[in-house]
Amino acid sequence: MNDVKLSKEEMKLLKAVEAGEFESVLTKKRRAELVAAAKNTTRKDKRINIRISNRDLMAIQLRASEEGVPYQTLVSSIIHKYISGSLKDVAANKRMQSNRSKSASQSSSGR
Repeated sequence: MNDVKLSKEEMKLLKAVEAGEFESVLTKKRRAELVAAAKNTTRKDKRINIRISNRDLMAIQLRASEEGVPYQTLVSSIIHKYISGSLKDVAANKRMQSNRSKSASQSSSGR
């Protein structure tokens, strides 16, 4: 192993695993369910058509080129991140922080 410090309990577990004292309880049925679930999360089975400005399309295509992916893949990724909540609106966050700062300075100045 590479310089990882393990506790006594972790060392005991590691030795037991390496000695083959544990075996998987994953059944064929459960494995098939997990494989199907994984496939369903990545399957792209719907098409959409949208109208966007030429400027936005060119910007998306440029960004996709920089990332080394097709632009449709980038658009799909953006939508997925937005839906899952992992896409952050940086501009909106900056506006909120700016508004809070203005409100705080106005409150402290007696306005």
